[in-house]
Amino acid sequence: MIIRRTIPLFFSVYLFLSSCATVPYTGRTQFIMTSINEENDIGEQAWREILAKEKISSNPFYNSVLKECGTYIARVSDRADFQWEFKVLENSEVNAFCLPGGKVAVYTGLFGVCANEAELAAVVGHEVGHAIARHGGERMTQQLIQQVGAEAIKAGLSGASETEVWLIAYAGISNLGVILPYSRMHEYEADKIGMILMAKAGYDPRAALSFWQKMSSKESKIDKYIAYLSTHPVGSDRLEEMQKNLPMAMNYYMNSPLKRGLGKNFK
Repeated sequence: MIIRRTIPLFFSVYLFLSSCATVPYTGRTQFIMTSINEENDIGEQAWREILAKEKISSNPFYNSVLKECGTYIARVSDRADFQWEFKVLENSEVNAFCLPGGKVAVYTGLFGVCANEAELAAVVGHEVGHAIARHGGERMTQQLIQQVGAEAIKAGLSGASETEVWLIAYAGISNLGVILPYSRMHEYEADKIGMILMAKAGYDPRAALSFWQKMSSKESKIDKYIAYLSTHPVGSDRLEEMQKNLPMAMNYYMNSPLKRGLGKNFK
């Protein structure tokens, strides 16, 4: 009886509160309850906090190549309303991110893996893809819906002794069944958008495959077994999807007015 009352309520609230948007290049309909301005304000605040804590790299080559590559990608992103910024942060991790509103950071550790500017463009394009697809707003919406569902369970149980057990079970089901798979879908979507953006900016999209092949080779066997519990797809699955998207990305590349190919070499 509890489940019958709670689950319909959860999905009714989800559909009632959500508003529709469309992801660029993929056409997927998404439900987002935050506005672009709200997301960008959150991104701006987070950016200020990050820059206050992290050390900005003084490497002139890293900074110039990121700004050049990032600017090209930003120009073709169709988000002239974003306040784009590009920073290299001193960190040995192989990582990068783009906050809502166009705040892009690349860790110095990434330059040790990228062989050229096009591979860097693949990573920057992927991160920018997250931002223009508003994945941040979508994730915030999912978390709010999850909280609403938990409150619905509390209300349905009316203080019953097994409330905590049901809430734990609900958290596990909603995370495994909704939140984590959705996040993996975001990664695939950002890969696709990133390949398109780098191609439109004049970078050879085949560099995205060469970069992720290197990243995939670093994965341990155990990573493939825990993929179900991960927010990121394993490298082999990611590469398979990229291969499917490559012909479309190559069309964008061939139609790009200025072809930069692989750009500057890093080695």
